[in-house]
Amino acid sequence: MRREEIVQTYHLKGNPGQGLALATFGFFVGFAAVSLFGPVTNNFNHLMHMKGLLLGLLIAAPNLSGSLLRIPFGAWVDKAGGKKPFIILLLLSLLGMAGLTAILFFYYPRGITLNMYPVIFFFGLLSGCGIATFSVGVPQTSYWFPQKKQGLALGTYGGLGNTAPGVFGMILPFALAALGLTASYAAWFVFLLVGTVIYSLFAQDAYYFQLAQTGKSQEEAKQIAQDLGQELFPSGKMKEALRISAKTPKTWLLVILYFTSFGGFLALTGWFPTYWNQYFGLSAGQAGLLMALGFSILASLVRIYGGHLSDKFGGELTAVLSYGVVLSGALILIFTHNFWFALFGEITVGIGMGTANAAVFKLVPKYVPQAPGGASGWVGGLGAFGGFVVPPILGAFTDLYGKKGYAAGFWVYVVLAAIAIVTSFILRRSAQS
Repeated sequence: MRREEIVQTYHLKGNPGQGLALATFGFFVGFAAVSLFGPVTNNFNHLMHMKGLLLGLLIAAPNLSGSLLRIPFGAWVDKAGGKKPFIILLLLSLLGMAGLTAILFFYYPRGITLNMYPVIFFFGLLSGCGIATFSVGVPQTSYWFPQKKQGLALGTYGGLGNTAPGVFGMILPFALAALGLTASYAAWFVFLLVGTVIYSLFAQDAYYFQLAQTGKSQEEAKQIAQDLGQELFPSGKMKEALRISAKTPKTWLLVILYFTSFGGFLALTGWFPTYWNQYFGLSAGQAGLLMALGFSILASLVRIYGGHLSDKFGGELTAVLSYGVVLSGALILIFTHNFWFALFGEITVGIGMGTANAAVFKLVPKYVPQAPGGASGWVGGLGAFGGFVVPPILGAFTDLYGKKGYAAGFWVYVVLAAIAIVTSFILRRSAQS
């Protein structure tokens, strides 16, 4: 039968373009849930008078859930497809946003004290569930596309989805001026709610999962999906996907790489507004715009082209060069006291991280083709855990060195980038042998 006849016979919905668009939209919406959290922690800090370590932990709270939940939910895609895990994570994020909005409505500003830290931290954790949608969208997108198009597809998915913090970072100063903090949070909650509904109504899993959900056997569903062009197929069990990918040594090398690039990206998305505000004395609005334009949006859009470079030159070589760029930018941020050089350093780090992120996920289906969902969970989850680990360390530098600590903290990225460069070389040599 022709493709159109097969689709009509089995009542299949969607196509690769729609699959990519809805996965990207869902990730963008989920990431938007935490775009206000970093900036609002500065407001809370003025009222709660936190130490640098506590401030770093609070900024990083969404990244804890957003990273660790990627592991089981990414692997679950190999069993259930992407739509169901995606919706559950978005609903958990909605609960977090609702809780934070309620705190602002009933307690801000006079009722916000250090005693409320655990409650705010908890709702920050829930909000971060939207970040975990990334590892769901990666295999959901991968199953729609052939191997030769993985780099560009995943680069587009990750790149456009990752623009959420930057886009909302630009909108935030205007929203705060027009609506105030509480109403702005309520508006973000409504956006997340509407986005969740849209994703739930229109997103579709790849053909194999649609067929499996109608009762087709694994073999029959696989054969029909292959006739429609699908190349990647799951092991079928969540635990099996995690086990297979965990037993693949290169999964853990990819975790190391992603810890630096995407974990580092998450950490700096929350930290850069504080850095610009405290180290250079910029207003919260100016600091947010610099983070958005000079880092978050830039890194996200570069990720799209990074996918193209990874398809053309290979993910391994692209990673080596990208982490070298990250290291260079971190050194600039350490030693400069000049605003323009610091901005150049931020931009340099953003370009390196964006390109590296694309390179890493070009390599996931290459090295773990039998369980890309499980591998996506390990790499996306433990890699993104850097977004939780790094901010408290950066905060500790400020506790130790005062204002100078905001620059000295970037030694963390020098070390991480150097480790990532060595790891990328190991992968490149293994690919050539």
